Amino acid sequence: MKTYRKELTFFIPERRGIVNITDRVREAIRESGIREGIVLVNPMHITASVFINDDESGLHRDYEVWLERLAPEKPYNQYRHNGYEDNADAHLKRTIMGRESVVAVTDGDLDFGTWEQIFYFEFDGKRNKRVLIKIIGE
Repeated sequence: MKTYRKELTFFIPERRGIVNITDRVREAIRESGIREGIVLVNPMHITASVFINDDESGLHRDYEVWLERLAPEKPYNQYRHNGYEDNADAHLKRTIMGRESVVAVTDGDLDFGTWEQIFYFEFDGKRNKRVLIKIIGE
């Protein structure tokens, strides 16, 4: 069994943003030489998420609206976490969207269903953040 590790770095200039990282994950799979196995993709920060869904702008906007209803950014004083920071909503949004995604690797590529893509979702941007890609297999 082989393993391969790669980090991606993102700087989202806004507080929130979604980035399609499917091609970067595919590139890491090619670099790894692993043909059969699994790939784990996760943000190395507690205010971001990696998820799988359709690459459709309306859906991405729906996520933003839905998450803002569930965990509104403001007023900041509604959260106990916001003693020194203003990002309690980002922690909650990450919990809702999840931490990581795991995908099968078959014949050297992502073993996806129709329309599936991998996304990085930033909830507290304006600084560098890292995403781990870990591939295990043969």
